[in-house]
Amino acid sequence: MGDYWNKRFTEEGMIWGCEPSQTVTQAIDLFKKNNVHDILVPGAGYGRNTKAFSSYFQVDGIEISSSAIDLAKEWDLKTNFIQESVLEFSTCQRYDGIYCYDLLHLFLLEDRKRLIQNCVKHLKELGVMYFTCFSNCDFNNGVGREIEEGTYEYKEGKYAHFFTEEDLKEHFNDLNILETGSIRETLIYAEKQQKKYELRYIFVQKIG
Repeated sequence: MGDYWNKRFTEEGMIWGCEPSQTVTQAIDLFKKNNVHDILVPGAGYGRNTKAFSSYFQVDGIEISSSAIDLAKEWDLKTNFIQESVLEFSTCQRYDGIYCYDLLHLFLLEDRKRLIQNCVKHLKELGVMYFTCFSNCDFNNGVGREIEEGTYEYKEGKYAHFFTEEDLKEHFNDLNILETGSIRETLIYAEKQQKKYELRYIFVQKIG
């Protein structure tokens, strides 16, 4: 996966433009209400979302692509970027909050569980997490070869899991689920092309 993203970021640069996801505004509000001071962003990319967070919080970003980190360090000077796999990173630091944007659906079931478990491990007691992922209402759901239940190779060499609300809640059933919802996300690519995606989000808290 690292080679794929290195190639894309090297060739395409800031692929999705400069504006953060609209989910960032909601996450910032929820983090503030839950007294968050520091956050971790797995799959930070080139810092499109971390830059908005770093205006309010201390931010660490995990990113596997060295090309993305090179871009991120020029774009977001406040965030600390760490080159590592989101499935394998480990640090002694524990965070008040975690924001994970459109990463969970890129993995098969066992690795989705690993990602969530690794995030929970790096969360303080009563810490909160905000995750987004593809919805089963997205137009790509059901397109291509089914690899696992709900997971399709919708483009050659590229697969994704499409979550129902129940499926998403089940992934986080060991945590206190505070809020779930759906949102239509518009991505504006560097070449000004627009694509719309149906996303789900979940906001959870670590207790006990």
